[in-house]
Amino acid sequence: MMDLHTPVCELLACEQPIVLAGMGGVARSELVAAVTEAGGFGFLGMVRERPEFITAQIMEVRARTSKPFGVNLVPAATKPALLDAELTACIEAKVHAVTLFWDLNPPIIERLRNAGVLVVCQVGSASEAVAAERAGADILIAQGWQAGGHVRGLTALQVLLADVVARVRLPVLAAGGIVDGAGLAAALALGAQGVVVGTGFLATSESFAHDYHKRRIVEARPDETLHTEIFHINWPANSAVRVLPNSVTRGEHGDPYTPERQIVGADGARNILLFSTDSPLRSMTGNLEAMAIYAGQGAAGIAAIVPAGERLREMAAQARAILDARGSATETVGQEPVEVNSTVCNAKEAGDIYMGFADRDELLNELTILLEAERAGARVGASLVSEAPDAEFKAMANLIQADEIKWARALFEALIELGAEPSKAVGDFYEKAMAVQDVQDRLAFTNRGQGWVVRKLQALLPRVRDDRLHAVLKSMLEAHVTNIASANTALEQRGRTVAVRPTST
Repeated sequence: MMDLHTPVCELLACEQPIVLAGMGGVARSELVAAVTEAGGFGFLGMVRERPEFITAQIMEVRARTSKPFGVNLVPAATKPALLDAELTACIEAKVHAVTLFWDLNPPIIERLRNAGVLVVCQVGSASEAVAAERAGADILIAQGWQAGGHVRGLTALQVLLADVVARVRLPVLAAGGIVDGAGLAAALALGAQGVVVGTGFLATSESFAHDYHKRRIVEARPDETLHTEIFHINWPANSAVRVLPNSVTRGEHGDPYTPERQIVGADGARNILLFSTDSPLRSMTGNLEAMAIYAGQGAAGIAAIVPAGERLREMAAQARAILDARGSATETVGQEPVEVNSTVCNAKEAGDIYMGFADRDELLNELTILLEAERAGARVGASLVSEAPDAEFKAMANLIQADEIKWARALFEALIELGAEPSKAVGDFYEKAMAVQDVQDRLAFTNRGQGWVVRKLQALLPRVRDDRLHAVLKSMLEAHVTNIASANTALEQRGRTVAVRPTST
């Protein structure tokens, strides 16, 4: 079976690239310890918690496991004095890692790193990812808008992950709607080094979420979640969340921005307010139905409440089986996608000896053209996924998009090995393809684009001297031929004309 262990596992000191999201209130010591003991990495959700409570939770986790874990904090939702005390508690307890979410605060990153704490930043856009890398983050989490709870960006995970992976050098974890091994395998194939799971671990026996919340997750129907700003008290303005529908989202409680505050429940001595960001916890009483029932778009894939370790192990086993079935290429498990032989850098100097081979400048030009084309193909692929008319079409489009991202990254790395600054441009194929309104016609148009890539590679391959680069481009050619055949089958089944039937020879 394929080993899922990726480089980020070394940084986090865990066995599997599966990370528990630091869900406020929900991710407490019992759940963090269970995930960590099962081989993943857990984050305590400690937003706006007293430093004494944070310290106590850290001690409770350590009483249950000797493995490293982390703490999740949200500076933008925390008063400065409390935030300073939270950071002090984490540093004094020598936690392995701290996740920061919502806003970027370079001084906090510097303070944590100077104390020897690994810094993980969750971002909702590629520009935020670049800024976090520059500020000194060690690991990034790309959060797609499919995520449950607070959602920073407005970009689907597939598109966001492609942009982030292409623009940063840090390890990237994927978050947003991932609840099973298929989601893990897809994220790894798209270039992530692991996944962050929230909803999937909320619906476990160790989760501190109220049983009512867990049952709502299990009962969730496909496409039932809502992206809304209605739950806003205690967070910065204009902060979107993803929840399951309830009386609040149906508008049965009036104006959410009225200055009057209505109490709907209690957590010990603390009142829970209507329209607040509090979700139902084990310790809460009151009108649980009117609280924020956070859930990601993958909620419908959760059929039962099980122990966290069982869910983690099942995810890992499913992902291994899927990746084994697709082939055990190293680049598909989140490690460096291509290990290009550095001798390709000498192609120009050796050009006079190896007559007929492309020199460095020509290779740069050809690889750049292909990179921009693959980047365009990845974005078109995302549109095919999001507009898929049925599950079979969507599965086929997902594989095409994953391959486009995979080969874009391979070309990106090859250009770096040549000592070049890879282009950040997107090929004009993207605009041409998106001008085709019907999604099935767009697939046919995309197939013609893939046929162009095949012809380009067929012409280039005989002129590539370096064995490693040649092997990469040959694999890329064969993958495109396979994807064209898959798309042809889908088009023929729908009565569409097939105009592209290339071979890899």
